[in-house]
Amino acid sequence: MKITKYIIAAVVVALATTMSSCHIYKKFDLPQEGLSAEVAEAQKEAVDSTAVGNVDWQEMFTDPQLQALIMIALDNNVDLENARLNVEMANAQLLGAKLSYLPSVTLSPNAGAMSIAGSKITRDTWSYQIPAQASWEIDLFGRLLNTKRQAKASLLQSEAYQQAVRSQLISGVANCYYTIVMLEEQLQLMHATADLWEKSVKTMQDLKEAGRYNEVAVVQSKANYNSLLASIPQTEESLHSAYNSLSLLLNRMPGTVEWEVDTAYEPTFPEYMEEGIPLKYLAARPDVQAAEQSLAIAYYSTNLARSAFYPNLVLSVSGGYTNLIGSIIKNPGEWFYQLAAQLTAPLFNRGTNIANLKAAKAAQQQSLNTFEYTVMSAGAEVSDALVSYTKNKERVGYIKEQVDNLSKAVEYNNDLLLYGTATYLEVLTAQQSLLNAQMSMLQCELALRQSAISVYQSLGGGRL
Repeated sequence: MKITKYIIAAVVVALATTMSSCHIYKKFDLPQEGLSAEVAEAQKEAVDSTAVGNVDWQEMFTDPQLQALIMIALDNNVDLENARLNVEMANAQLLGAKLSYLPSVTLSPNAGAMSIAGSKITRDTWSYQIPAQASWEIDLFGRLLNTKRQAKASLLQSEAYQQAVRSQLISGVANCYYTIVMLEEQLQLMHATADLWEKSVKTMQDLKEAGRYNEVAVVQSKANYNSLLASIPQTEESLHSAYNSLSLLLNRMPGTVEWEVDTAYEPTFPEYMEEGIPLKYLAARPDVQAAEQSLAIAYYSTNLARSAFYPNLVLSVSGGYTNLIGSIIKNPGEWFYQLAAQLTAPLFNRGTNIANLKAAKAAQQQSLNTFEYTVMSAGAEVSDALVSYTKNKERVGYIKEQVDNLSKAVEYNNDLLLYGTATYLEVLTAQQSLLNAQMSMLQCELALRQSAISVYQSLGGGRL
């Protein structure tokens, strides 16, 4: 009876203390001040399904070949598979945290016999025990609760990282694909231009034989032609590297991913906002969500550090079947059981608990700083991507006009050359300027596509 009274008294004291420490049970919320408060408010707004980051990747990238490549990457990519396995591990840890609320049960049968001075071991000298024990920790001060919530936050963080890898993978395949398309178009342009310049060299030779130009014109036109031929292998090398990069994204051996690129396909992208980004779009980014869950993990670590200052109550029951009664062996054996309760309260631990709490608070502040910086960095990334998309769209328009004008200049100069009213230098300069403009046009179109992809990725596109 006395033991029961002590247990009841201990529970009453523990419950009384709990009333003064209920903050340990509070769930994590973003701090209601500064940038974190703005993010918390933005998260309450309704989700806009038409926002760029929420557009399905198959609607974003409509090229059938690109869609097929992205599907292969999503099925086979190693980084994405590892991210999925991280989610599995986090799920297992969360399950373990949930099961910690259940009693711990052990069974440890044992038997033995003793012989003194060579005496014979008989049935009566054998002793045996079949004990079982169950213990149950009463979560008075939130240690198990905060451990479970911390595991839940770790799971959400792993899922956010998985989404970030997925978004990066989709964007990476698209970037690599359009780089290959651009290089293929450059090669086509180079070969077509090389054919024209070869004819130009022949024209110079004919005009030289007719006495209208000297050897300088022929040599200069050959030099330009050879310079163009020399740039073709360099572009082919870049194309080979791009194919290998794509192979790695698809988790295939280098050199196994090649196809006939449809360079005539014109990609179309959704219309983009050109005046800032609502904060709720930044809050939906996977890296921002991962940083928020990292802050939650630090918050629960601080709660765990606080809970170390309070008592720990464990109830246990043991029982079983034995024939060993004290020092006497009795056959047949008998059943036995025992009930116990243990309340452990920390009194002095060489300052460890205080140090752990201070360290946990500092780590929580670090996580808050990282979270706010992640939000600001996300805003800068989206802003840069939008400006890049807008400016590249402007550049494409100007370079198209430049190409059109230079094409006419080459045509006019070739005609004038035949009539003797244009010099060979004017023809060569026009040809070189046209080629440079056409190459710039292809590179600018690639930059436009890549900036569109950057906008999509920077807004967390490609969500499950």
